[in-house]
Amino acid sequence: MDRLESMSVLVAVIEAGSFSGAGRRLQMPVPTVSRKIAELERHLNARLLVRSTRKLALTQTGESFLEACRRILEDVGEAERRAAGEYRTPRGELIVTAPLVFGRCQVLPVVTEFLTEYPQIDVRLLLADRSLDLIDDHLDVAVRIGHLAESRLSTLRLGQVRSVVCASPAYLKRAGVPKTPAELAAHACVSFGAAHTDRWAFIVDGSEQSQPVVPRLTVNGAEAAVDAAIAGVGVTRVLSYQVAGALASGSLRLLLERYAIPPVPVSLLHSGHRLMPSKLRAFMDFAAPRLRAGLAAVHPRG
Repeated sequence: MDRLESMSVLVAVIEAGSFSGAGRRLQMPVPTVSRKIAELERHLNARLLVRSTRKLALTQTGESFLEACRRILEDVGEAERRAAGEYRTPRGELIVTAPLVFGRCQVLPVVTEFLTEYPQIDVRLLLADRSLDLIDDHLDVAVRIGHLAESRLSTLRLGQVRSVVCASPAYLKRAGVPKTPAELAAHACVSFGAAHTDRWAFIVDGSEQSQPVVPRLTVNGAEAAVDAAIAGVGVTRVLSYQVAGALASGSLRLLLERYAIPPVPVSLLHSGHRLMPSKLRAFMDFAAPRLRAGLAAVHPRG
């Protein structure tokens, strides 16, 4: 039995939450994953996992052994990386994911600057509005917008973004300026997304309320909603960074700022713990202050 390999399989099973997830991560058949865990338990003469049809969990022995496995594997990995020179010169491929519009507007400029600074690092930037999994999808860094569930991933807070309501000056001249969320019921609105496009949240009298709106146009992306609002179709609600350029140019005006719901955080996530490859450390140190500055510039104060 290869004990280091078996330890790696155990760590992968716990981080992925299932044998099938570990198999995808390790590119290993599920029966092989199961067999290696069973071999490890036989070798230790101890049960590490409690398995059922719906979930798996560590035993008390498994919890302490898992932490030891992580320390051992990190130490071995560090020794190998030092021998290979990875800690001396940042090099290799870095895979980064971010939401589509935020990635294009905020992350891509940082990445292009980073590539100039670190010529031995290549970056694969995956822009998608669905959240890719760092473990299953073999990612190094993820930009996340919103409140995060607890996990073993390391999180670095970058700033925040706010939902903003806006419309073009031409539309407001024609239809009037809504003074309260309730007045939106009389306005044409531009919504985007697959769900809850006809109700927008606001803070009214100290509590969050859901305001019905009338979508004159519903699209499947924020960029299209912003373009339609600029064209005078109606009022739209997007995130502050999605509309920063239009607000700066005067193509759109902010509305109902005093009723805005609380902002949501923007974070950088990575799976590094005690040790971090130099390519990842270089990117975190380079990108974080620049993304913070970019967020501060596009976050209107409500």
